Amino acid sequence: MKELMLGNKAFARGLYEAGCCFVSSYPGTPSTEVTEEAAKYDEIYCEWAPNEKVAMEAAFGASLAGKRAFCGMKHVGLNVAADPLYTMSYTGVNGGVVICVADDPGMHSSQNEQDSRHHAIASKVPMLEPSDSAEALEYAKLAFKLSEDFDTPVIMKMCTRVAHSQSVVETSDRVVPADKPYEKNIPKYVMMPGNAIRRHPFVEERTEKLREWSETSGINRVEMGGTDIGIITSSTSYQYVKEVFGDKVSVLKLGMVNPLPVKQIKDFAAKVGKLYVVEELDPIIEDHVRTLGLEVSGKDKLSLLGEFSQNMVREAFGEEAKKGVKLDEQIPMRPPVMCAGCPHRGLFYTLSKNKCNVMGDIGCYTLGAVAPLSAIDMTLCMGASISAIHGFNKAGGGENASKTVAVIGDSTFMHSGMTGLANVAYNQSDSTIIILDNSITGMTGHQQNPTTGYNIKGDPAGKIDLEALCRAMGFNRVRVVDPYDLKACDQAVKEELAAKEPSVIISRRPCALLKYVKHKAPLSVNTDKCVGCKSCMKIGCPAISIKNGKAAIDNTLCVGCGVCSQLCPVGAFEEGEA
Repeated sequence: MKELMLGNKAFARGLYEAGCCFVSSYPGTPSTEVTEEAAKYDEIYCEWAPNEKVAMEAAFGASLAGKRAFCGMKHVGLNVAADPLYTMSYTGVNGGVVICVADDPGMHSSQNEQDSRHHAIASKVPMLEPSDSAEALEYAKLAFKLSEDFDTPVIMKMCTRVAHSQSVVETSDRVVPADKPYEKNIPKYVMMPGNAIRRHPFVEERTEKLREWSETSGINRVEMGGTDIGIITSSTSYQYVKEVFGDKVSVLKLGMVNPLPVKQIKDFAAKVGKLYVVEELDPIIEDHVRTLGLEVSGKDKLSLLGEFSQNMVREAFGEEAKKGVKLDEQIPMRPPVMCAGCPHRGLFYTLSKNKCNVMGDIGCYTLGAVAPLSAIDMTLCMGASISAIHGFNKAGGGENASKTVAVIGDSTFMHSGMTGLANVAYNQSDSTIIILDNSITGMTGHQQNPTTGYNIKGDPAGKIDLEALCRAMGFNRVRVVDPYDLKACDQAVKEELAAKEPSVIISRRPCALLKYVKHKAPLSVNTDKCVGCKSCMKIGCPAISIKNGKAAIDNTLCVGCGVCSQLCPVGAFEEGEA
């Protein structure tokens, strides 16, 4: 059957057709939908792991048991999973292991713009890179075969445009290979130095065998056209090149980007006049071509930064950019903002009002950094808020501790916050950590996590008690507040900052967008009472605006949380009728 599919959905279909039996991932845009779609197949066991390292180690365990296994993550997640990845390259696999990493050129939803091909090269693990949904499906199946044939984990590199665009795929039936029985093999799987030394030559030999395979397998293909210009490219850049040039140039389209071919590139270069590389982010292919002694042009024409586009490619090659459609109206920019009724808003207002230094973390609550709240001073990576506040307070002394907090979401805390919290408890800094518990993984689209009590399918699952966990880790001061209650938030923040020992505040209220959350009726503004002081605008709620000098409520957005009414000095906000 032929079907129009999102790239990530097609990838998941490939896992299904390949007979994958085990999936463990951590959600991260733009990779999340691969696992969400895989979970729709009852034949595949799927789970959300606490973090990417755990997911990869779980997939490795499933491989040892003889099953085909998968783990998925975004590019920064591969940093977290690098520890098992680099050693899995040495151990190899039993059942096939496929790893999805989804890069985010342009940083649509990421804190950096890294190129995951570096991880493939450094770990000496093969990497496939599809350019559309059809290849995402086919490469997923191919990756399992390569994994088992060459005794290696295989990385599939997606990017935002391939993951989140649609193209036609052709589906087929699921084929499950026979289980590979587990056999004890200490020299292969126990990576102590003596064994690892003997596995390293295997890794180097495997890389050369994979390179030889790529030269003739068809994974890299030559599309001859005009021979004045030859372009080597991959992934979504291939689509831009074909849309701009069609058959006017010759193209070497790479499907395997590690290891890169040698003979194929040299043969292609000999058939064309001027050789170019079109690749997003770092010059991985370009540098490889140059090491082969070939003259090549690439990053001298195209940027190291961000996503490419058809017009960017046109202009790089001296062609006129095509004009897009523009609206006559000047539409104002809409800044990023927390949703109406977001439970984090009241807590961030409290921190801003108290002029706190705030060590931030990764999640939708990072929007607490934008105006008018402007409440976050630092955001680095998952879990860094807790580790950073400890160092900040130890280095800065009591004055810092009395006005500094760390904020971290419930899912991020389970991902990487617990080790930082253990450090605070063990080495005793007077640090105040606020866990923003909105009962879901919010930023990536409402995935469950170990604190919610539900698994990836929404069925009841183990539930971690945050209060009990924090106390078990050595915290005597643990308290829960409702972020809709500004007075309670203010009291909790002031008291915990004044305490001369580590403390945890759990700011608990479910995300306002969760389907089971029952909201109150929208508030209304009594314009006779409103004096236009704009105190309500200090919280940056998108449901509130100023019209004709008075506050106004958008009934389609307001959820009746009442935070604004607590700020109004004249009581102009009134409860609506349910």
